Amino acid sequence: MQQKRLVIAGTGSGVGKTTLTIGLMSALIKRGLIVQGFKCGPDYIDPSYHTAVTKRASRNLDSWMLSHDHVIDILHHGSIGADISIIEGVMGFFDGKNPETNEGSTAEISIITKSPVLLVVNCESMARSAAAIVKGFQLLSDRPNIVGVIANKVGSEGHYQLVKKAIEKECLVPVVGYLKRELDIEIPERHLGLIPSIERGDLDHFFHTLGDIVSETIDIQKLVELAAADPLPLNEGSSLFKTKDEQVVKIAVAKDAAFNFYYPENLEMLASKGAEIVYFSPLDDEELPSDTDGLYIGGGFPEEFAQQLEKNQKAKHSIKMFIEQGLPTLAECGGFMYLTESIRTTEMKTYQMAGVIPGKVHMQKTLAALGYREISGQNDNYLLKNIVAKGHEFHYSTYESTEDNVPYAYETKGLRGIKKEGYLLENVVAGYTHFHFGSNPDMVDNLIGKCLEYKQNRGNHH
Repeated sequence: MQQKRLVIAGTGSGVGKTTLTIGLMSALIKRGLIVQGFKCGPDYIDPSYHTAVTKRASRNLDSWMLSHDHVIDILHHGSIGADISIIEGVMGFFDGKNPETNEGSTAEISIITKSPVLLVVNCESMARSAAAIVKGFQLLSDRPNIVGVIANKVGSEGHYQLVKKAIEKECLVPVVGYLKRELDIEIPERHLGLIPSIERGDLDHFFHTLGDIVSETIDIQKLVELAAADPLPLNEGSSLFKTKDEQVVKIAVAKDAAFNFYYPENLEMLASKGAEIVYFSPLDDEELPSDTDGLYIGGGFPEEFAQQLEKNQKAKHSIKMFIEQGLPTLAECGGFMYLTESIRTTEMKTYQMAGVIPGKVHMQKTLAALGYREISGQNDNYLLKNIVAKGHEFHYSTYESTEDNVPYAYETKGLRGIKKEGYLLENVVAGYTHFHFGSNPDMVDNLIGKCLEYKQNRGNHH
């Protein structure tokens, strides 16, 4: 039984992978196909687009954070019920963790998942030279399976024919279409209000138009044929999505326009290990359910909604009260920012936050940190008891402590060396680092174990 999946790879960043990926998804859906999106690497924003277009939760495939078995597991799990899976690459096809290997690159994902690759080439101001570029990608490694090419930034139909002839003659792969250079269709800026605008449906018209544009100059039928791939060997024993245990604890998860960066697997793993997940919205001033045994506040853009979050006293008070009673809590990035005393925006306005963690957060216009992290626990962090997990950091703010001796939550190792970060307060584990629970499933057991302990103690007090 053949499956259909396709990696959309670029020769570099900025060749239009995301625009093309969204357009293709939209075009395939217009043909009545059920489409599943995936994104190579740790990014949360592109999957939000995919999810909005396909109406199916897009997933990250990351061969640095996760074992190869888990990458295949996630691809298989996400693809159930879909006619075709579209996997958007990251950066250039061979760009990853290490300039000397394919590690962590889109190329590696394509090899692990045995997926056909469609290479997007920027053909601006060249004709036959485009064939040299494709040839180079074919020759650098023979393990990926490049099955076709899309020419981007093409000046005219005539220009496209030159490029197509050159590539097909020299590289022996079909060129299945092109996107014009003067396409005045730009993805709305990946700015911070992006997720809310996707959720409001503001971009639906844009997605629709993109689907039409792509259908005009790209042979969608050919593309579907090229996507044929063999089924993947599954290692059932190590699946992250084992059947559910009975529900033993209730974990509240903040989910709204301000907090929405979660890997679906993180929540699914919690659920499969016995957590009942209950969503609540700090932005709508919702309180935690009274029988909550744990709290998970993920990343997002609290600074965009700082004024509203400051006003929402009920939500802040409820979280603070629970945490003071010892509620096990994991707060990542935006969640960490929300638990501090205040956030100062780039307009130099300060807004009061939950005030659980001493110290203040300052937004800045430049990136404060970006990259993969290996994370170990500090100060008796129950979440990472004698284990190392993997994740990434991406934020525009800095945390300023008011204490001399900060009880750090993590020690993180990245490209720039080792640093301590975050904050550990009783049962609260908070910091800028985003985790992928799939990198070390023991984290899930540790969190649920702590929630159980809290639940039992709570039962004894009444």
